[in-house]
Amino acid sequence: MDDLAFRSARALATAVATKEVSSVELLDHYLTRGDNIGAQLNAIVARNEREAKAAAREADRMVSQGEPLGPLHGVPVTVKDSLEVAGMRTTGGSSRWGHHVSTIDADAVTRLRKAGAIVFGKSNLPADARDWQTYNEVYGTTNNPWDPTRGPGGSSGGSAAALAAGLTGLELGGDTAGSIRVPAHFCGVYGLRPSYGVVPRHGSVSGHAPGSLAEFDMAVIGPLARHAEDLSLGLDVIAGPDRDNAPAWRLDLPPSRARTLREFRVVAWLDDPFCPVDRELVAAMEIVVTAMRSEGATVTERKGPVGLEETMALYRPLLMAQSGLIEPNASYDALVEHAAAQAEIPGFASELTVRYRDWHALDERRQRSRRRWAEFFDDVDVLLCPVSPTAAFPHDQRPDAGWSVRTLQVDGEQRPYREMLTWVAPASLNHLPAAVAPIGSTSQGLPIGIQVIAPYLHDRTAIRFVQCLSEVLGGFRRPPGF
Repeated sequence: MDDLAFRSARALATAVATKEVSSVELLDHYLTRGDNIGAQLNAIVARNEREAKAAAREADRMVSQGEPLGPLHGVPVTVKDSLEVAGMRTTGGSSRWGHHVSTIDADAVTRLRKAGAIVFGKSNLPADARDWQTYNEVYGTTNNPWDPTRGPGGSSGGSAAALAAGLTGLELGGDTAGSIRVPAHFCGVYGLRPSYGVVPRHGSVSGHAPGSLAEFDMAVIGPLARHAEDLSLGLDVIAGPDRDNAPAWRLDLPPSRARTLREFRVVAWLDDPFCPVDRELVAAMEIVVTAMRSEGATVTERKGPVGLEETMALYRPLLMAQSGLIEPNASYDALVEHAAAQAEIPGFASELTVRYRDWHALDERRQRSRRRWAEFFDDVDVLLCPVSPTAAFPHDQRPDAGWSVRTLQVDGEQRPYREMLTWVAPASLNHLPAAVAPIGSTSQGLPIGIQVIAPYLHDRTAIRFVQCLSEVLGGFRRPPGF
């Protein structure tokens, strides 16, 4: 049964449909694993066993009666605790929403259920989903299954840790600043940041009060999985028009531009002086490039169409403007006053309280950046680049250690913590799909992932590419002890 816990979600659905295992047995197996080893990680922080078991019994009845089954029929899954699940607390990692009990499912959760999934729990995240570490006052700290002294990344850190440890069949996370991609990289699993707008976000409290209908700039919901094939399955289940557009809109994502590595036209951007990458990560990515060339892929090593410095000069103020929405009213009012008093020297407060006129100017520059990326992808299928400058780093929860104090160690040099933003920025800023695949490990045994960016709405191209990589390099490896 332990091996069963690490199968792909697609394989688990097949096992239930063919009666190799019942949905009730599979759910009990994941719950038991959570009871026995879950405390080492604190990844799944809330469970709804009663309703999940009832749903699993109904799933088994449908199998026995020969009724039509969905693509995730009977598969136990968990979701990030920024997504509403009816009858469960949805905290967003924040004490502000710590006692909120959802009365509805998030749209993406509804789609999981319609596909037959058994949603049995919630995974941990940092407060307000605003960190690349996963800890909060509500549920505490989540550890990395490869090294408990290190974090699993954030903000979907609980999601990635739970998958890596074999505690769930599939996960949903969110990503504005690498919140799917960084945890996938740190924990050695697969993740997909979908193209902006293809997965409805209604029912997410990441940056919103519960029940908000407003959109959130650059934010997406996407799948995390142990196996590359499940990114496609997860996207198929959750993607589509939101409820307001459903009467007229249809989503028809194009097929992958290529089917084999030999057919892909690839650009590799593996390092950059603006944000240096640890040499162990670069070496692992160079091995990937060599393997692709041996398979006949066309690989060119050069930068993307918009440099990292130019990208960050636009991405940071847009991200900060978005972050201002999260501030409580009293704090935001104080920021407005501070920004007015410091009008001649724009800074942190003015970025958080940006005027719409100024935001619109930023957005105009963003659209021009998007055009440059679209032109770049005229004769390129995917761009490969790092997810972050480092592998998983040690926990740092010092109360006075904010972003301006924390550092990252890159080849023995202390670098600013904010550089975690840099390599995830191009996809977020330009609304591009980006998949992450495990490709190896550091000398300390920590996972290394690679980021695969594809053209806007060509999510299937990014997914197919990581599937091809898994066929050549191998994919997910189980952490020792799990």
